[in-house]
Amino acid sequence: MSTLGGKHVIITLGGLYIALAAGWGLVQASLGTFLPSILVGSSFIGGFGFIIFAGGYRLPETDIHPDFYSFIAVRCLGGLGLIILILLLYELQPAVGVENTDRSVLILTGFGAAAGFGVGRYDAQAKSRAREIELQNQKLQRIQDELEESNKRLEQFAYAASHDLQEPLRMISSYLQLIGNRYADELDEDGEEFLEYAIDGSERMKEMIDGLLEYSRVNTQGKPLEPVDLNEIVTEACKNLEIQITESNADIESDELPRVNGDASQLHQLFQNLLSNAIEYSGDQPPRIEIFAERTGKKWKLSVRDEGIGIDPEDQAHIFDVFERLHSHEEHAGTGIGLALCKRIVERHDGEMWVDSEPGEGATFSFMLPAVTE
Repeated sequence: MSTLGGKHVIITLGGLYIALAAGWGLVQASLGTFLPSILVGSSFIGGFGFIIFAGGYRLPETDIHPDFYSFIAVRCLGGLGLIILILLLYELQPAVGVENTDRSVLILTGFGAAAGFGVGRYDAQAKSRAREIELQNQKLQRIQDELEESNKRLEQFAYAASHDLQEPLRMISSYLQLIGNRYADELDEDGEEFLEYAIDGSERMKEMIDGLLEYSRVNTQGKPLEPVDLNEIVTEACKNLEIQITESNADIESDELPRVNGDASQLHQLFQNLLSNAIEYSGDQPPRIEIFAERTGKKWKLSVRDEGIGIDPEDQAHIFDVFERLHSHEEHAGTGIGLALCKRIVERHDGEMWVDSEPGEGATFSFMLPAVTE
């Protein structure tokens, strides 16, 4: 049954019962039947017909997909057929019959068809919603696949671009050093300053390229997630930062940390970057840093809190962007990719990362990591 055919069947069936109501009333009037009885019978027959007719006519105004109009029509005919079958079985029983057969048959079959329409409409709405959800899921899946493919291409591009830049940059650095070694005595004060700027720029460019390479490899070269003891991760990160910690007289306090599902090398990089930043932006006072954890459902919320210079609320939305810097190189060293790398590592672990801070009151970097399922 076609889409339009299903709608036409419903409308035709409803119109038929409206016509039957009028015809039955005229016949009963000609037979001298009591008028109130005619009105009651015609109202029931015509009422069921009107429900079916109006419901079929207004189907395009509902959220039911046209493909399911025929489904409703089948339910209407099914309800009609079921009542007819029941009436036939009732008539076949000995000494049993239906009073006022013509009126009863019309009313009961009209009721069956209207009930079938109601059931069919309800089911069709459910099927339409399920169809819409399925289409939305397919669309979202296509978008997700496209985004994943786009991310892969961007990662490949970032890796290729940064990798290809390594060789010419090494050449530039080597020749700058040769110039400095060979012609140092021939350069005046301005020449020495220019050469120093050039060497410093090439070194910063190398750091940025190395950071971009590391950023692009978070997903492509990450290791499988497995249970990791964060206490060991923090201990190792502090060992690597021993010189910076000693020179700054930093005090790092850590609560007993949990085990999480993660990539140990990436989590090591995550904590090392956060601790290094906390020390770098500690201000004039010796750095005071706290590390603590809180269980939240199936994840752990980890936080690294410092008492440093803090971050202006207007800048907090941008600090996780690649190469975003809030201070000049003269004020603070760095490439501007450390926090972006941290956020990407956390996202690879199906978590999120954010910062709570006020200028002059320190900053608390928090992130979510998956708990180990015991």
